Parts: sequence; C-alpha cells; structure tokens
Amino acid sequence: MASNEKFCLRWNDFEVNISSAFHELKEEKDFTDVTLACVDKQVEAHKVILAASSPFFKRILKKNPHSRPLIYLKGIKASDVEAVLKFIYQGAV
Repeated sequence: MASNEKFCLRWNDFEVNISSAFHELKEEKDFTDVTLACVDKQVEAHKVILAASSPFFKRILKKNPHSRPLIYLKGIKASDVEAVLKFIYQGAV
C-alpha cells in the first residue's frame, strides 16, 4: 500500500550555515583544489565555490578539467585576489 503523503524538508538558517561553512573552509584551507598564482604569491581556493561565484572562473575551470589546476593571474597581486576571495566566500569585503 503506497502512501500519497508528501513531506517538505527545510533547513532553518540555511544561508547563515552556508556562510559559516564557507568562512571555515577558507580560513582552514580544508579541501582546497585550485591554486591561483599571482605576481607575489599563490593562493589556494575551491573550484566549486569559484565556479558558482564567477562566470570567469567557471569558464576556465570547465575548459581545463584538471583535478588540481593552477591558474596564473598575470599582473595581479595576491592582496587583490585575497580581497576578491573574501567577497566570494563571505559576501563582503
């Protein structure tokens, strides 16, 4: 006998939990899988977060399906990349 009942599952405070998880991933550098090479140093990040947040990174990562890509950002300082990443991971700079 099949039940016709349907359930709605809702994660309260989803946005807060995701924001907190992104912040922790960035700070702890857990599961990083892409390196952004800048003029003065390299910065680690997560492909899925970059692709979800930026059409530029999504296009590059789709064209280069390497398991751990290195993306060279010619002429860009690490401090600028870190500011962009802070915006991507935390929603504010």
